[in-house]
Amino acid sequence: MNRPDWNRKDVWRRRLQHLRQQVKSPPLVVEGRLSRMVGLTLEAVGCQAPVGGKCWVETAYRERIEAEVVGFAQEQLYLMPVGDVYGLEPGCRVIPSGKPSSARVGMGLLGRVLDGAGNPIDGKGPLVYETTRPLQGRPLNPLLRQPITEPLDVGIRAINALLTVGRGQRLGLFAGTGVGKSVLLGMMTRYTSADVVVVGLIGERGREVNDFVHHILGSAGLARAVVVATPADQPPLMRLHGAMTATAIAEHFRDQGMDVLLLMDSLTRYAQAQREIALAIDEPPATKGYPPSVFAKLPRLVERAGCGEAGTGSITAFYTVLAEGDDTNDPIADAARGILDGHIVLSRELAESGHYPAIDVERSISRVMADIVPASQLDAARRLKQIHALYQRNRDLITLGAYQAGSDPRIDRAIALEPKIAQFLQQGMDEAVSLADSVAALERLMAEA
Repeated sequence: MNRPDWNRKDVWRRRLQHLRQQVKSPPLVVEGRLSRMVGLTLEAVGCQAPVGGKCWVETAYRERIEAEVVGFAQEQLYLMPVGDVYGLEPGCRVIPSGKPSSARVGMGLLGRVLDGAGNPIDGKGPLVYETTRPLQGRPLNPLLRQPITEPLDVGIRAINALLTVGRGQRLGLFAGTGVGKSVLLGMMTRYTSADVVVVGLIGERGREVNDFVHHILGSAGLARAVVVATPADQPPLMRLHGAMTATAIAEHFRDQGMDVLLLMDSLTRYAQAQREIALAIDEPPATKGYPPSVFAKLPRLVERAGCGEAGTGSITAFYTVLAEGDDTNDPIADAARGILDGHIVLSRELAESGHYPAIDVERSISRVMADIVPASQLDAARRLKQIHALYQRNRDLITLGAYQAGSDPRIDRAIALEPKIAQFLQQGMDEAVSLADSVAALERLMAEA
């Protein structure tokens, strides 16, 4: 015998009410306990959180330490603390926050110096921001990106004329220690035509951070810039967050229609921080001690820069790559060359001879220059490089007096022009040269060739 229709309607009504209650009720947060600490890795049991989720660990002194989920195995969560681990003990409470890490963004950040968590460290009071943005960022459809069609003036004559940078281009600044990369970044920060500058100082010495902000950048450069600084003494997760926070801030300004210059020093320290985290959770090393996750994270960070979709601005990015022992073929440098739109190499030999900026124009290249400059500039830049390279190949013979004038007209011309080329490639720290003046000087110099 069939049941009445009213009974069926009552059953479905109760089911519908139950489903509505499940949707409205907030997710249940289950606290866990700290079971083990190995190095900088914390192991928690009894709670659940996704990879990248934020958790709070309560210390024995009732203070809370922020940590992020970096992995899991069966019932255990692997956490990496953001701050100091002082006061932790077995059995400490682990409380999932239910939210991913985010960065505060807005025009109020201009002129401020932040740490990797986005907190101000410049003593100028609380941070004024408009909204928050996820640290991980949103991947852009490559087919919807605007093409790179316009040059960006960076205020450096050698780069403007010979290695012209496009709005939305991503370049690597390959350099060893002590060859002037910080000074070059500071010059670009002060002299660029970009609307906003975002500087990420990742894994540098604390003294260098203070020196960069107060002496190299200066008050004029800081007025339209945001500096995110995570020195070398910070935990590896904080160094990762510093790079992602700087990128998220640059993305916000790009979405507002601005042209942003992102300077990150350095991409190598970012990779080393990820290596520390990966090795701590037992990821096997692959290439010279770098686990595979390092090479997976590099393009994810770099691809967030560049041109935005129609109606937005651009992020022109410079990533410094440290050449350990002046070897530009180490794994990180080799991987960076493959994912960037060009590279500028700083030479220790030039720096030691007093040639600043110490740009090795023979080993440097801008992959978009041919698409954004007129043919006359491209031809003049090519001829200057040929003349300069010819002189460098025969420099030993010329210096020793083994070369006789008149033996080769090309070498004679290179000898005559080399002092002017060297003067053209050098620039004072307090000297700004616009893009138009740089191209005009190049064409005048090549008119004598």
